Amino acid sequence: MGSFLALGLAWLAVLVVSLVARIGPQRVIRGSFIALPFVFAAFPLIFTKHGDPLGSIDLGLFTLRISGEGIRIVATVTLKSWISVQAAALLVFTTTFHDLLEGLARLRFPRLMIAIVSLMYRYLAVLTGEASRMMRARSARMAEQAGARRPGVRWQARVVGNKVGALFIRSYERSERVYVAMQSRGYRGQIAHLHERPLALTAWATLCGGLLMAVMFQFAARQWFPHS
Repeated sequence: MGSFLALGLAWLAVLVVSLVARIGPQRVIRGSFIALPFVFAAFPLIFTKHGDPLGSIDLGLFTLRISGEGIRIVATVTLKSWISVQAAALLVFTTTFHDLLEGLARLRFPRLMIAIVSLMYRYLAVLTGEASRMMRARSARMAEQAGARRPGVRWQARVVGNKVGALFIRSYERSERVYVAMQSRGYRGQIAHLHERPLALTAWATLCGGLLMAVMFQFAARQWFPHS
């Protein structure tokens, strides 16, 4: 029971921060449902745990036994994942991509990983642009006759495969040109800044407030639920 109360308080904190940031809980909650399909990986725990049996399901060849312990574990994993994704979505909604990378660098995140994430984010625009130009070129060269029979699935699959291959080659060549241009402008594995940006007073206040809330939350949890 204590763990669910703690998760409820954590979720309430996320909602309060979303209201303060003028984003609204609806947007944060709507963006967090992407994590729910991954929760199905923990669903078999309902039948593999043996504590607190609640019933059984006879399937002929074997019998599935439902346990209360497994249900509690699955519920805890689901809520933790859901709240964590909401917190991550709130961070993305309130922080620019450049500031996220700079924050990761200040937290001593590996530079190679930061470079990979940075280039992946920027090359998505290159990939999207190449795909858009190919679609426009295809539409400009394609003519449809009224009442004509549509091509079969096999023909369409071959066309899509050729298009994906051409898109990969063109995007790869374009990315090489982009990388050479970045190197000519001084890129050596990380984005260079003219000067370091110090943390503002509001950022320091937010950081200290978050740390204080985490310490108080941990202390209250140990006092109220010492055995949970």
